Amino acid sequence: MARVLMAAVASAVGLFPRLQTPVPTVRTFSMSVSSHQVAGQVWNLGRLNHVAVAVPDLEKAKAFYKNVLGAQVGETVPLPEHGVSVVFVNLGNTKMELLHPLGNDSPIAGFLQKNKAGGMHHICIEVDNINAAVMDLKEKKIRILSEEAKIGAHGKPVIFLHPKDCGGVLVELEQV
Repeated sequence: MARVLMAAVASAVGLFPRLQTPVPTVRTFSMSVSSHQVAGQVWNLGRLNHVAVAVPDLEKAKAFYKNVLGAQVGETVPLPEHGVSVVFVNLGNTKMELLHPLGNDSPIAGFLQKNKAGGMHHICIEVDNINAAVMDLKEKKIRILSEEAKIGAHGKPVIFLHPKDCGGVLVELEQV
């Protein structure tokens, strides 16, 4: 029986020469800091740091990511200077930032009034030189939502770019 099977395979390989052709190997690589640099530019765009999601119930959202999905969920950190409480969910290759309003004048409170169930609020991308990025982006007529960088949830300088200048997405840049 084994001889018959081997003879059939040998015969089939002779009939189908493509089966003998080696399949090319696809190789990919990743870098923690990308080389997205425009000629003459003095700053580099890095990796995706986090995706921020506004949530109406922070404890319920924390429980979902921890108990249902099994993610590592951090502690709640109030950031009064930004009007939010944040919780980071570690996803291995990036993070999610759960945002909840800290007071009625929080920008997240306004977002949740329009989006009762919550939703994606912004993405955060790392940069190697936030001051150079700000100067360059202002020259390119990209609106920055604050006069200067503020300290963000990771204790590093951040700025936000106007969504109308970024394809409808609120973009946060964070100094690495």
